[in-house]
Amino acid sequence: MAQGTVQVTHTGTSRWRRRTGEYASLAAALEAAADGDVLTVAPGTYRENLVVQRAVTLRGPEGSPGSVRIAPADGVPLTVRASAVVQDLHVEGQDAAAPALLVEEGTPELTDIRIVTRSAAGIEVRGGARPTVRRCTVDNPAGIGVAVLDGGGGVFEECEVVAAGQAGVAVRGGGHPRLERCRVHHASGVGLSVTGENSALEAVGCEVYEVRGSGVQITNKATAHLTDCDVHRTTGDGVTLDTDAVLTLADCRIHDIPENAVDLRSRSVLTLTRTTVRQFGRNGLSVWDPGTRVDANQCEIFDSTGDYPAVWVSDGATAVLDSCRVHDVPDALFVLDRGSRADVVDSDLSQVRNTAVSVSDGATAQLDDCRIRDAATGAWFRDHGSGGTLNNCTVDGTQTGVIVTKGADPTIERCTVDSPAEAGFYVSAGGRGSFLNCRVTGSGGYGFHVIDGSRTTLRKCRTERCARGGYEFADAGPDTGSGVGPVVEDCTSDESAGLRPPAAPEPAVQTASQAPGLLGVIPGQRTTEPEQPAAPAEPDQPSRTSKAVMGELDALVGLDSVKREVRALTDMIEVGRRRQQAGLKAASVKRHLVFTGSPGTGKTTVARLYGEILASLGVLEKGHLVEVSRVDLVGEHIGSTAIRTQEAFDKARGGVLFIDEAYALSPEDSGRDFGKEAIDTLVKLMEDHRDAVVVIVAGYTAEMERFLSVNPGVASRFSRTITFGDYAPDELLRIVEQQADEHEYRLASGAPEGLLTYFTAIPKGPAFGNGRTARQTFEAMVERHASRVAQVAEPSTDDLTLLYAEDLPEIP
Repeated sequence: MAQGTVQVTHTGTSRWRRRTGEYASLAAALEAAADGDVLTVAPGTYRENLVVQRAVTLRGPEGSPGSVRIAPADGVPLTVRASAVVQDLHVEGQDAAAPALLVEEGTPELTDIRIVTRSAAGIEVRGGARPTVRRCTVDNPAGIGVAVLDGGGGVFEECEVVAAGQAGVAVRGGGHPRLERCRVHHASGVGLSVTGENSALEAVGCEVYEVRGSGVQITNKATAHLTDCDVHRTTGDGVTLDTDAVLTLADCRIHDIPENAVDLRSRSVLTLTRTTVRQFGRNGLSVWDPGTRVDANQCEIFDSTGDYPAVWVSDGATAVLDSCRVHDVPDALFVLDRGSRADVVDSDLSQVRNTAVSVSDGATAQLDDCRIRDAATGAWFRDHGSGGTLNNCTVDGTQTGVIVTKGADPTIERCTVDSPAEAGFYVSAGGRGSFLNCRVTGSGGYGFHVIDGSRTTLRKCRTERCARGGYEFADAGPDTGSGVGPVVEDCTSDESAGLRPPAAPEPAVQTASQAPGLLGVIPGQRTTEPEQPAAPAEPDQPSRTSKAVMGELDALVGLDSVKREVRALTDMIEVGRRRQQAGLKAASVKRHLVFTGSPGTGKTTVARLYGEILASLGVLEKGHLVEVSRVDLVGEHIGSTAIRTQEAFDKARGGVLFIDEAYALSPEDSGRDFGKEAIDTLVKLMEDHRDAVVVIVAGYTAEMERFLSVNPGVASRFSRTITFGDYAPDELLRIVEQQADEHEYRLASGAPEGLLTYFTAIPKGPAFGNGRTARQTFEAMVERHASRVAQVAEPSTDDLTLLYAEDLPEIP
């Protein structure tokens, strides 16, 4: 068969009527073919717009995949309108307004087709078409990978979208495809998008990853069912539901998500079964709005990478967790706002840095047969109208077991708090609550600590081995008849004296806690232990001159523009100081700075040296550096953030407060974020104590520009921005050479050239660490050197010190 020709095998009812014809174009062959005929396409490039309207077989030659290219100049390269079989073709399209492969009718079988295109869609299925698509790939960096529209359906088996300029798979207008063992990745939009009433998607054994947006998005009354699927490495949320969407996830895995792993809004409904959610930057489950509901059964949510609650339920939404595990997270479950509700049954909440269960703003939480372990606070009912029930739950290894404050009124029944560092149950600030058949054992403080005359009811409760006492009632005793204070009935303790009498008023002493759970929010327990004498202050270390510190700055590799900026700033300060000494007016110099640039470019080092320079000039008292980030400033509830920010500022008094990744205090989708509280507190402190602390905020360039643009109060307090550029390959080489000299190694002949080549070729993506990468490269060379030299029986000095090009690690 000649190159660029099409052979058509015409079939008939009798063998003697079968015949073969050869045609010079695909269009001619298709015109001559009838139902059941086989069209075998010879290798070549066909600049034709093909329309298959009969139930034929259209295929490339066996054993030559990709040898047949369908590549017209414009329009739809291949349209299928019949129950045909199409296989082993390479389709290319260039029309931004048309798909590369359009299936409009019938039940065709499309197998082993590779689509490389810049079209509106790689594959588009519409109308009554129900294709079976097997082992097809779509590479479409300009548009949608696969679009199923207007009632279209079909089955996609082992297909792959390797690139998409928009959504990887888009379903709308009542489309309803099924995906089996498919992969969707490197999409610039949503991975899987389903929108509109009657639109549906079923996916089994599929994977969605490396998506610049949400992994899965279901909206506007659409439905989807995902089984045994993976969603990971997105830039947006992992799974998003909005406006009456319905989704079922069974045996799925959602991980490595920088935002919310799963976000539901506007009456959407999600059912999760045996699904794991891990490594998420914001909430694992975020549930908003009246009528929105999530039901999770036998699921695991863990390993948060951010500072947000693992499960967030607010604005009247409902969450049900049955036989679930939530662990290794900052906070496990936050329920906020009147009408919001969480029901948790037979579940484990453990390894929680702050609060396991927080109920506030009139919300309700009910926990039955649950286990809370290793948390700062087990459960906290925060304010008026907030309540619910803890029934037959155990709380183990917390700072405080259960807190009730500000008029909250939960019912706690048959619950046990074991080994709390502070109180087992703590009620203050007008909190209420009913405690029935509850038990506290091994408390480091009191078993039940009720203060402020809180009207709490305790019935048939028991305390054992509580260091401070089983029961403490401050400001009012049990049954005083005043109508204020707790009511205590049939409660017992292993203390020989039984219940403690009402405490006489005495000043409370604040005690610092090792965990952040109650610091600055709940009054510390009273103590009669004498205060320890303050330790003698350590003598101040002799400070260096500004010239010596500038010498260390100048010795740093690269950073020429940074050095000029710092020198100009310090010169202004020094001249201003001399003018004042001479009785002249000195220009006001704002010393607060913004450092922008990638990680590993020396921002922290320069901040430390800048503090030393200001101390040597007498501008700062000490010049020390206190480095903090969002996690050090932002607390888990309103009020604690201001305390944390104040503490960090006080530690930096006389020196430099360096806030790394400061833009994290003002995320783009801030919602109820407490970062604004940190910003407001910081701005006020900078104004009130303008000469006591120099503040430097640092982070990526684009993110810091956004941070300053949305916070004019912050921007007005910084005099200048200093940009730290990435290191060039020759500067990274110099860093390695410095490391080698410091550790008594030498670079052998050819090693510097190899390092230059390595640093030129290494990817400069978000994970690139600049100076840190150079140091890690040196460490990797030392490890490879050690593996090589360890095999030498009697190594020479050169053997022990020389690093060769072959010691370089592989380029990641």
